[in-house]
Amino acid sequence: MASPVTQNYANHVRFDPLFHFFALPVVGLTVIAAIVHAVQRPNWFSIWLVAFSVAVVVVTLKARLYALRVQDRLIRLEERERIEKLLTGPLHSRIGELTERQLIALRFCCDAELQGLVQQTVEKNLASPDIKKSVQVWRPDFFRV
Repeated sequence: MASPVTQNYANHVRFDPLFHFFALPVVGLTVIAAIVHAVQRPNWFSIWLVAFSVAVVVVTLKARLYALRVQDRLIRLEERERIEKLLTGPLHSRIGELTERQLIALRFCCDAELQGLVQQTVEKNLASPDIKKSVQVWRPDFFRV
């Protein structure tokens, strides 16, 4: 099997083709079709189809968001453990100041530059995109859904 493409800030966003390019468009088009049908033939059943198709959109999006939220929690735990092992000195006591978004962004930072980037993040309250842009040696994450 060929090795994956080198990951960096420009290409780290992942798309799930079945979700982003099939499921979402199908449920979105279904809502539109249900609304058109309800406008053309208004009755209780066509109104129910609109409500049901909107519910399918909500369920589809919530299922995706639940999976991402679980991943974020796991990444947060992994990064807290990694940072606690690697940081020394007064910076170690400031780990609790890092937000969830900051911890998730720091996962792309290699161990060698972690201390400096955590210090910048805490001092300047860097946002997630700024942290990712500051990473010099990218630590890829190919497992994100």
